[in-house]
Amino acid sequence: MNPLLCGLAANTALSSELVDRLIAVADDDIAINLDRRADLSHTQAAALFARVEESGVPLAYQGLLTPADVDPTAQPFVALAMLDEQAGRPEWARLLATSPVLTHREKLAACPGLPADVVETLVADPDVRVVAELAWWATPEVAATLAGHPHAEVRLAVAANEATPPDVLAALITGEGLPAARRCLVCDRAATPFVHEPGCPSPDCELRPGASCDGSHESTTHDIQRAALHNPATPTEAVVGFADHPSLLLRWALADRPDLPPQVCARLAADPAPGVRADLAENPAIGDALFRTLAADHDHDVRRGLAHNPRVPLDVLIRVAGATRTGTTLLPRIAAASPAEVRQLAQSPNPDARVLLAQRRDLPPEIRDALACDADAKVAKSIAPHPGLSEARLRAMVDRHGVQVLTGVATNPDASPALLEDLTRHEPGARKALREIARHRNATARALLACLTDPRARHLAAGHPALPPTVIVELLDDADGQVVEAAAANPSLPPAVAADLVHRLPSGVI
Repeated sequence: MNPLLCGLAANTALSSELVDRLIAVADDDIAINLDRRADLSHTQAAALFARVEESGVPLAYQGLLTPADVDPTAQPFVALAMLDEQAGRPEWARLLATSPVLTHREKLAACPGLPADVVETLVADPDVRVVAELAWWATPEVAATLAGHPHAEVRLAVAANEATPPDVLAALITGEGLPAARRCLVCDRAATPFVHEPGCPSPDCELRPGASCDGSHESTTHDIQRAALHNPATPTEAVVGFADHPSLLLRWALADRPDLPPQVCARLAADPAPGVRADLAENPAIGDALFRTLAADHDHDVRRGLAHNPRVPLDVLIRVAGATRTGTTLLPRIAAASPAEVRQLAQSPNPDARVLLAQRRDLPPEIRDALACDADAKVAKSIAPHPGLSEARLRAMVDRHGVQVLTGVATNPDASPALLEDLTRHEPGARKALREIARHRNATARALLACLTDPRARHLAAGHPALPPTVIVELLDDADGQVVEAAAANPSLPPAVAADLVHRLPSGVI
């Protein structure tokens, strides 16, 4: 890979003429950056496709190619990408539906809006993988037909398809009303009874770990039930009986369904498997009593699931958050807090409550400013990136809490150029703060020069448009290829330098 040319290919300030020149000499790596350009014209896209055929698929997905640019026989994957975007021609689908290449037919089966005759051809495909792929994405009518397919693998795909009619999903769970499946992937490949060892040494083996068949296709039947339990279109009455099923995986699949009746939630809350209880804890279907029961659970993941539940009572949330790692993501219940609840949280004597609230980025100014003055460093760190904070408040926060809030302050979109410069000189420093400064829109040349001294911030600073052009040019010779690529992609790279670099290239050669 040539990092210099790859960077130039991504440079948004590059003239159309220089883009044409890069297209003329592009290899696979350069094409990856060229085909992502927002300013690429159809003419340029067609030229890039002619130069690097592998660029055809991403260009097709971006809508930069037309059917006239593509030969479905010579470039089937590009044709398939256009069919997937419903921009291809029906005759392509008919051609590819009978392709001798399995991968072509499989990819075609996943395309939306196929002509009815093409769907019929794929339904009758001799390879079950093609039919199963079709079943994953089929319309309700086709899915209902495929639910009775003799191969269990096709039924598994139907069970996972959210377009499958609810009554059909219920039948797949019980098998009632459907003819018995005659084959599965296990008995296709081995004499039954057979159990596939999880540590199978064969590199070509496609069987799932633990797959088994004694003639009843039991492992695939289990997988069908599991897929249907995960499927939100499966009727509630068809799934509730699985709360006491001996299979952990089936109980687990049930636990996150939002349509569970209270009695089923109660049974799952007592499940011996922590994973089942953790998924249930995040389920909005549970009621107040179970919230409080699960808050006392000894498993960390259960309490963490509870913290991420959008309906958890605030007092329960605060209790579990104090003893549980919830990360820095804004929790759904905090995001949905009413104005009265926001005021309640802001005035809470519990710093954990104030930390949770401070993760919001839409707080009323008076509450935002009050939290910025909080004596607890965790609260200040959480509120530091909130937009609207004045420079004086941000500086006061740094003076009070020092290195603990540097990164948060550096992340604040309203941090001034002068403040960012001062943050680079803070002792002790924070390397993560330098990385945030290096990508900040208000970073000055002086701040960016300081960021260049940090190995992990260097490439970010090299791509910042506020970096002095002379420094950008110097970085084109950096020993780190990532830095070179970022500098070459910098829109502040002098146009004359970019032009000289591109025009020095021999035509057709990298």
